[in-house]
Amino acid sequence: MSGVRVLITGAGGQLGQALLATVPSDIEPKAVARADLDIGAAAEVDALVAGFRPDVVINAAAYTAVDRAESDSAAAQRVNATGVQNLARAVCAIDGARLVQVSTDFVFDGRASLPYEPKAVPAPLGVYGASKLAGERAAFAELGPRAVVLRTAWVYSAVGRNFLLTMLKLLNERGEVRVVADQIGTPTATRSLAAALWRCAAIAEVHGVLHWTDAGVASWYDFAVAIAEEAAALGLLRRAATVHPIVTAEYPTAARRPPYSVLDKRAAIAALGLEPRHWRVELRAVLTELAHA
Repeated sequence: MSGVRVLITGAGGQLGQALLATVPSDIEPKAVARADLDIGAAAEVDALVAGFRPDVVINAAAYTAVDRAESDSAAAQRVNATGVQNLARAVCAIDGARLVQVSTDFVFDGRASLPYEPKAVPAPLGVYGASKLAGERAAFAELGPRAVVLRTAWVYSAVGRNFLLTMLKLLNERGEVRVVADQIGTPTATRSLAAALWRCAAIAEVHGVLHWTDAGVASWYDFAVAIAEEAAALGLLRRAATVHPIVTAEYPTAARRPPYSVLDKRAAIAALGLEPRHWRVELRAVLTELAHA
């Protein structure tokens, strides 16, 4: 008897690669990267989904260039909103099929002082967050309880483009970096996020909005300091490194960031039967993987 058929979009990205590296034994996966499928093209999506007939689609495809989105809103909207709507409509045509959509802490404005619950009212500050929120709403409009939205934050891994790899590069090249200390959230390793997504796919009763990150809280400065310390201990830095704290005003960007975007994971922990590890433990594991590569 064949397993659950799962279509993974965005398979070439850092999250897609983590999903492929951790496929459960009872899953029959089909992975498509951006070069294989433009989710913004409805006809392409319809043909692929109708041909494979997945039980679940995990959409890891996303436009994630937060600052570039401010001047290229059409591209962000095409992938993060229209693309999700296309996938949801295609999934809707298959009896019982479900969509697991990955979303972001950027749907919030960061004015809270306590972790955001899934039911908190979104208020994105920029184009990227707004486009991801539009994708969430499109998924539920098309699929209702057959959709799951898993919001996450500060995602990184040993591959791709992310804060961890940028810091390692800059620390090795310059020996020092300046990093904002007044934006608070939670770093999340892709392998941890992938585990949560596979649970979303496996448990048919899971629906609605859930939040998932690693455990704990940090500023970007805290994250950078931890990267420098752990990387030095593992021999990944060629020189002594220093991280200097700065405020957001000293590092202007095209898009505004939420100053506080810690996500409340309690509902996801209960629904998925997973307990997140502290972000620093996950960071050490990823850096250890890099050191042994």
